[in-house]
Parts: sequence; C-alpha cells; structure tokens
Amino acid sequence: MLRCVSVAKKRTYVGYTNNLKKRLLNHNNNKGAKYTKGNKWEIIFKKKFLTKSKAMSYEYNLKHDKKKRLTIYNNFK
Repeated sequence: MLRCVSVAKKRTYVGYTNNLKKRLLNHNNNKGAKYTKGNKWEIIFKKKFLTKSKAMSYEYNLKHDKKKRLTIYNNFK
C-alpha cells in the first residue's frame, strides 16, 4: 500500500507487483497507474504471498476495506 506524500488529504493506493522498487519508481515518475500520476508516493505496507492468486485476492479485499486501509495509514509513522 502506498501513501501520497504530495497532498495533505489522506490518499492511498493498493496494487499487486512482483517488483516493488520498480513499481514505486514508475508511480513516482508518472508511469504508473492513472490514479497515481502527478503525485509522490511512499510505501507504508507490504506483504508477500507464495502465489499470485493469493496476492490478488488480498489486494482485492484491501482495496474494498476502507477501515483496514485507514488503520494501516494511521499506524504508519
């Protein structure tokens, strides 16, 4: 999960990748997802999975659980 550091509003982005450093670099260079363009991001939560299907399932659930995303955001210091 990424946190936007370029705006005051609490904005997060959740996504799947097998290369976290490259994905973050792409987002910060306006080459990532449309939602992330024009902003700077930092990693606030990551989790590894043994299979892509488990990772995608977790990503889907996290994207739709706003309470959990807010908890992760607020626990990041």
